[in-house]
Amino acid sequence: MIRAGIMGGAGYTGGEMLRILLRHPQVTVSFVHSNSQAGKPVWQVHEDLLGETNLLFSPDFHTDIDVLFLCVGHGQARQFMETHPIPDTVAVIDLSQDFRADDTFVYGLPELNREAIRHSRRIANCGCFATAIQLGLLPLAQAQQLKQEVHIHAITGSTGAGQSLSATSHFSWRANNLQVYKAFEHQHLKEIRRSLTQLQPNMPHALNLIPVRGDFTRGILASMYTECALSESELLELYRHFYQDAPFTIVTTQNPHLKQVVNTNKCVVYVAKHENKAFVISAIDNLVKGASGQAVQNMNLIFGLDETAGLQLKPIGF
Repeated sequence: MIRAGIMGGAGYTGGEMLRILLRHPQVTVSFVHSNSQAGKPVWQVHEDLLGETNLLFSPDFHTDIDVLFLCVGHGQARQFMETHPIPDTVAVIDLSQDFRADDTFVYGLPELNREAIRHSRRIANCGCFATAIQLGLLPLAQAQQLKQEVHIHAITGSTGAGQSLSATSHFSWRANNLQVYKAFEHQHLKEIRRSLTQLQPNMPHALNLIPVRGDFTRGILASMYTECALSESELLELYRHFYQDAPFTIVTTQNPHLKQVVNTNKCVVYVAKHENKAFVISAIDNLVKGASGQAVQNMNLIFGLDETAGLQLKPIGF
């Protein structure tokens, strides 16, 4: 059994990590760390786990484990790594943005870096917007088809902002409301461009991202388009070939929606052609494929497990 430790276990990604790992056939959770909830039963914070576990939140950290998940806030992961020496035998998977541009960590998008992940012990999990958008654009980049500006509209659920309250995360603000934020300058644009240029170097044109705060809790729906000379059948063949060995990325010609992916590690990618434009829609659960599920997918690769182990989750449907 793989022994897992979780830092920052009281937040949204920590809760999702527990939900997945407690049902993983080859993992045992050694500890769940939280300073704010130390000593409390896990289920008192993550109430969906009532009856599922007797684990208590711990104020302590130890390295007698095989894998450590850092479910802490941005900036806190790097500080933790600098103050807590981690043996090379312990795999570290960071869910923050702290190491996504750090050469000592492998960027944890399996559909792009599967082999590098398998041979690494330090993984920087992708951002949630970055996951949805990259999975929509990577096949075009591999085919050198990102020749013009890319226009992206992406809407995300409130859990993407984390558990800490802010003016725009209260129910009274989110309910029946939408808002554009960080237009053209979202922090995930840097990692998206790095991945795309890994396949299509010197990509000259802009990625125009318009992020939207949605009035729902979970999921990301991203639509994107760019000028492209390929026909619709060529686009479909390109995407299906690119993702033929990706167990969680499903290419479709049917217009997708969030209920197909919420509560799963799937990404549904829709591909079509409109006049001279390639049009792509991608849909993910921001807390699973966009965070904790992808982290477990990366763990499976590191330890030579079936990539889907513990991640065969059911969508909510209705």
